[in-house]
Amino acid sequence: MKVLPTFPFVPKKDILLIKDLAAFEKIVNRDPRPYDINMLVMPGTLEDKHKNVDPGTGIPAVRRVFNLIYLLKSGEHDVQLGAEERWLKPNDLVIVPENTVYASRYIHQCTGYCIHFATEFIQPLLQGPLAAEFPYFDLEAEHIINVTEKESALLAQSFQDIIGEYERFSHEKDHVLRNLIHILLLRVREIHRPHAKKLKETATRAMDLTNRFKHLVEKNFIEQRQVSWYAGKLNITPKHLGDVVKETIGRTPRQVIADVLLLEAKVLLRSTDNSISQVAQQLHFDDQAHFAHFIKQRSGLSPTELRSKL
Repeated sequence: MKVLPTFPFVPKKDILLIKDLAAFEKIVNRDPRPYDINMLVMPGTLEDKHKNVDPGTGIPAVRRVFNLIYLLKSGEHDVQLGAEERWLKPNDLVIVPENTVYASRYIHQCTGYCIHFATEFIQPLLQGPLAAEFPYFDLEAEHIINVTEKESALLAQSFQDIIGEYERFSHEKDHVLRNLIHILLLRVREIHRPHAKKLKETATRAMDLTNRFKHLVEKNFIEQRQVSWYAGKLNITPKHLGDVVKETIGRTPRQVIADVLLLEAKVLLRSTDNSISQVAQQLHFDDQAHFAHFIKQRSGLSPTELRSKL
């Protein structure tokens, strides 16, 4: 049996800002088929979407401007979702809100279903913001849950209905797809709610504290780098926070902050033409020298060298 790599990991290359689904299919899924640059929906099976993914690199860390939901039925699959890192299990349902950094370094013989969609596509059926009607898209929600076989079959049917409609010709395709996706979102909400409640009830105090810390980091890492600031927000001492986080996920709070900051730096270096000085300013470093020191310390390269390798 293949020995799986261990966490923690930080992807070292191909950190991308994906602005449309056509680019995602071409760059990440390595799909040579032509796609409309303006498309707002892309459903499919994991078998099809992963068939051309480079097994040596997996899916590089990307920030998409669209949402992703997928159901893993079988296979080996790791995931890095914001500050969260874990191995997936069969019947794991994964929700990736738009603009969330996501990566997977190892994908092997996976089966299941997935859909990418832009919020604007489903917006006509919503009464307000997406996360208000479907709280599992909120940044602080539980984004990975393990569903039952019965629930998995129900979700699989919704995915199959969407894929079938997507592949057929119809003058009403957009309207039908929009409603089928809305049904899927309702199904996910129905299934997600009790699972999320159970996870919250059964989580240890250490796990709950670590999750709250990671959510705070994802929201504040650009402005706040000091562990003491996060400890203050959580009403505990920096030492207690360090002990709990280290015990729970095997990384120190400082490492978590640095990992998320490095991913953001790579996104900006890879996806913009901004100068090194401008990137340093965007990330609230005191000056370019401090930014260069951080990048060198974390990657072994200068910012310019790192940019050339992305």
